[in-house]
Amino acid sequence: MSINQAFSLLLVSLAVAVLPSVSRLLRLPAPVMEILFGVALGKSLLNLQFSGDWLEFLAHLGFLLLMFHSGMEIDFNMLRKQSRKDLSFQLLIFGASLGLSFVAALYLGRGVFVALVLTTTSLGLVMPILKEMGISRAPFGQTMLIAASLADFLTLLGITFFMLGREYGLSWRFVAPLPLFAGFAILLWAGRLWVWWNPQKAERLLGARDSQELGVRLSLALLFLFVAVSELVHLEPVLGAFMGGCVLSFVFREKAELELKLSALGFGFLIPIFFINVGMEFDLRSILRPEQIIFTVKLLVLALLVKVIPSLLFQLQRFSLKSALQAGALLSSRLSLIVAAATIGLEEGLIDQEMKDSVVLLALLTCLLGPTLFKLSYKQTAGAAKT
Repeated sequence: MSINQAFSLLLVSLAVAVLPSVSRLLRLPAPVMEILFGVALGKSLLNLQFSGDWLEFLAHLGFLLLMFHSGMEIDFNMLRKQSRKDLSFQLLIFGASLGLSFVAALYLGRGVFVALVLTTTSLGLVMPILKEMGISRAPFGQTMLIAASLADFLTLLGITFFMLGREYGLSWRFVAPLPLFAGFAILLWAGRLWVWWNPQKAERLLGARDSQELGVRLSLALLFLFVAVSELVHLEPVLGAFMGGCVLSFVFREKAELELKLSALGFGFLIPIFFINVGMEFDLRSILRPEQIIFTVKLLVLALLVKVIPSLLFQLQRFSLKSALQAGALLSSRLSLIVAAATIGLEEGLIDQEMKDSVVLLALLTCLLGPTLFKLSYKQTAGAAKT
């Protein structure tokens, strides 16, 4: 059924306003409710067709803002404080997860791209859960935050270079992104230097009293600058958006106020539209076929194993076996980045629609299963320690 542009815009806008309250009542992450709402509107149930290109445009803009926020979530100060030994340990965890993901992809009859997809985690879920439990600053929480940060950053870089190698091979065009990375490094250095010499101006940019919202304007300009340069060097715009967020995170240490303002724009409107659009493209009928159900169950089990098994290495950091398993459960949570990776893979022809639907379902299941298992087991451990 086709509906006109005005009504469809009103429907989606109302959903964006109402769904967070519904998600709190049901104790579900807001993106889950948004995807499920999209599922109800899209191919799976009502099969609504929205006139015009506005939904696709806003969803793509939300997609870029989502990746910009993912870059902003990387805490470079925390990474810089790590010793070489600790950082090597974290890279070992990531390498083990990546290696197991390759084995899992081969078992499923899939290639390198699916292995990279399975390596993802969700820093955007891990961080709030750790803060809620009051352990984000504890050694255990910090170890998990660093593991999630590296998984997000290195997986996205891996996906980018895989696609470059697939398209251009080992030709000179494989190094075409070097200007982007050089610009990235120069901006990091210049930005940190400017903040060092102009602390008052930097504070004004980030503060709540900035009536002209210069900090927000600078952030959006940075986002679109990196997206434009990414397009020029034939990179995924998503990587540019992610790197723009990383620049902002690296340059400004105290960015909480600016993050709140950008969250109001991103998570307040545009990013939910991206998740609703993902749900509308999800085809429940293809998932419900017996062979696809079996495949999705295998995918879910393997997605848990490639995070839980490497997390057993946490015992080398003097954490208990139970803590290591708890970390594996939480790090197996996936949502934003895996959905983003699946979207890229479908656009580039690296996976088909059925595989993308399985990945979206995997994201919905793990973002519910991982945090729930972690909370229940951690509360039991804390309760036992008190008694």
